Amino acid sequence: MTNETRRRVGVIGLGMASAPHAQSLIDLAGRVEVAGCFSPSAERRAAFSARHGLPVVDRLETLLEDPALSAVLLLTPPDTHADLVARCAAAGKHVLLEKPLDATPEGARAVVDVMETAGLTLGVMLQHRFRASVERLAALMRDGVLGRPLTAAVSVRWWRDAAYYAQPGRGKKARDGGGVLLTQAIHTLDAFVSLLGLPDRVAGFAATSVLRSRDTGMDTEDVVAAALRYGNGLLATVDATTAAYPGYPERIEIAGTGGSAVLAGDRLEVQLVTGERIVAGQDGATLGGGADPMAFSHQHHRAVLSDFLDALDQGRRPRVDGREALKVHRLIEALLEAAGSGRIVEVGTP
Repeated sequence: MTNETRRRVGVIGLGMASAPHAQSLIDLAGRVEVAGCFSPSAERRAAFSARHGLPVVDRLETLLEDPALSAVLLLTPPDTHADLVARCAAAGKHVLLEKPLDATPEGARAVVDVMETAGLTLGVMLQHRFRASVERLAALMRDGVLGRPLTAAVSVRWWRDAAYYAQPGRGKKARDGGGVLLTQAIHTLDAFVSLLGLPDRVAGFAATSVLRSRDTGMDTEDVVAAALRYGNGLLATVDATTAAYPGYPERIEIAGTGGSAVLAGDRLEVQLVTGERIVAGQDGATLGGGADPMAFSHQHHRAVLSDFLDALDQGRRPRVDGREALKVHRLIEALLEAAGSGRIVEVGTP
């Protein structure tokens, strides 16, 4: 990568999610020049600069009005995404957006539409697709190694303590748009959708447990149990919570006519009916997430950023662009609609 192809980028949002992005930018310094990193909080700017050594700016407009700045990494809370993406689009900036697309289904679709209308590239930080285990399983399924999928299960049994939910707005619909599905399980659900696609119909239940509703005023779900039916007869379940102390690696299980696969964190184990056994990835416990939301390597964030830069250089779509991210949003929207109405919901297209 030569200096001529080095892209000038900015960062908007310096909260908890910014650390793996900052480390990724540092790793890819040969490909990116960080023009500045913005937060409206002077305290956050100072702490971020001291920790990562990256430049900060005290005005958002400094980044958006920079004619040499090519792209923005947008890492702010979900309820700000639609407005800030629209401002980035108006300024002609490509965007790599921290999940979710937005706090509301309408906002999520608006984010995608405004970038497409402007002819700009939108990448979304759904990094689980870049795990070695997920990529290996996707290849095995493309090759038909597991045969016809018959049944599958998603399990995200994590733990978030009182201090986590004590942060202003966290777990509230007004800021986050949703609970365990949209904020935590979205990564595993996105990997699941990338492997099996969207179901035709869903049914399920969702609740705010007494663990949170009494003490935090949280108004989003932290317990979900759901069932999915696919047009080809595949049946699947979703089990998601942040109330499972002390927290466990997320799991995806798929059983087919040719064998079964279990993903636990980034560890893949496949047992085929032929007797062959395939193991890939690393021990799921090393990735964290079960209890500590930041106990993971930034390698997959770096992979998403690298793919985003490649997409800009090659004039192609990122592996997870806005349209692709809308799929998992549609699944979550359908699950919550089913839980709220008590009906079986047709998923349809995102």
